[in-house]
Amino acid sequence: LGKSVNMAEPVSDGVVAPLPGRCAFYVLKKKRYCKMVVGSGKIFCGEHATADTDNERKRIPCPLDPKHTVFEDSLSKHLKKCNSKEKPKPIFYVKDINAGLVNEEEDAVDEVSIADRTKEELDILIGKMKTALQGYNIKPDNGILSHPALYEALNDPKNGNIASKHLKQQASILGNMEALELLGPGRCYIEFGAGKGKLSHWIHVALQNTEDVHFLLVERSSTRFKVDGKHKNTESTFDRLQVDIQHLDLRKVPFLREKRLPVIAVGKHLCGAATDLALRCLFEQGLKHQDSQPPTKRIKLSEGAEKETMPTVPAEDKESEELAVSGVAIALCCHHRCDWRHYVGKEFFRERGLGPREFAAFQRMSSWATCGMSRVSHSQKISPQENVSTPEEEEEAEHEGSHETIPENLNSAVSAEEREHIGRLCKMLIDHGRLRYIQQRGFKSCLRHYTSKDVSLENVLLTAVPMQNPAT
Repeated sequence: LGKSVNMAEPVSDGVVAPLPGRCAFYVLKKKRYCKMVVGSGKIFCGEHATADTDNERKRIPCPLDPKHTVFEDSLSKHLKKCNSKEKPKPIFYVKDINAGLVNEEEDAVDEVSIADRTKEELDILIGKMKTALQGYNIKPDNGILSHPALYEALNDPKNGNIASKHLKQQASILGNMEALELLGPGRCYIEFGAGKGKLSHWIHVALQNTEDVHFLLVERSSTRFKVDGKHKNTESTFDRLQVDIQHLDLRKVPFLREKRLPVIAVGKHLCGAATDLALRCLFEQGLKHQDSQPPTKRIKLSEGAEKETMPTVPAEDKESEELAVSGVAIALCCHHRCDWRHYVGKEFFRERGLGPREFAAFQRMSSWATCGMSRVSHSQKISPQENVSTPEEEEEAEHEGSHETIPENLNSAVSAEEREHIGRLCKMLIDHGRLRYIQQRGFKSCLRHYTSKDVSLENVLLTAVPMQNPAT
């Protein structure tokens, strides 16, 4: 979506008017003009050439990815080099290996939006949710910590507000990992949903004088401004796996098969279902036809500890014995993006008389924890120069909840504070299902508030270590 504008604007700052030599197409989503360089004598870049009514060459959506366009007369040439062209699948790609069981009856459940439910229906759902949580700790432990590796960065006066918030979160994650003895030599850290790889970067800084420390960064998208390049000349390995977690078989990753190091799973704001996919990836090791699996192999981190092995597996699946999970530290978020098929806590829900219908409702209501404090006015108009977002701010906003509409009857009957409380209870119920899943695999798992709400509304860290680890 966008619009073309008159070039004769008073200020060429990219917001009120295009930057010199840059595209004159206004991008509504980013609330600024396109920053692509234009050709000599052109007003628009190639991507936005359709806005130029004087251009004789026609642009059409790319058949491989309609998010970008291409000149119609150059289509055949473009298709040969398009970045969206399907690439050969890597050896560790196994379709839907971590997706969970397909249940056609459950998957066919019609989801009902919160706005379409009556006050009575919502009251029943909230009652079920509170009953299911009876006897469980609904308040995460306090785990707001820091780590010396980030002290200098945290005190840099050049930090903006967003950068400071990210650093505080990363420092606390490292602080919690250190408290659980998850920072040390002879390990491979797997960062799920790695993005630019900054969490791995800070773990490496914390362990820069430590031997045999390696990193695997899992990210399905091609990412700009990666920090991996800062570590090319170090003894640590930084490998990127560009694959959706849903299709990742860690047993087949060449580096892991070669090194056979214990793995520590980490993640900062691993959205919704991605957390469940990551847990399946770690603990189910490809046994995708079962929804409740035997404990995975695990290894104690202290010296002289004995190892526990998996139950006997078929000879053709022996590589599954190579994966030793030694810990987890994942900052959770976006429970409204969870999915029943992928969810690891189905057994926990069923034991409480809950199923996919209730899960779908709680998943939607969980967004009240981060955006239910006030109704969004769709009629409110904000001019571009009043609300310009940086990439970091856009990334932060992605993790601050959905725009699930609050019914008018509930909006007037329940306070914003109560809605926020209900949203957090929904998140807690979903997370307790994850805790149960991890505990059944021989790990002690815990939820901690790793930062304050003024730093991030999504402030819960899921940690897990083998039960026999003395640090717990």
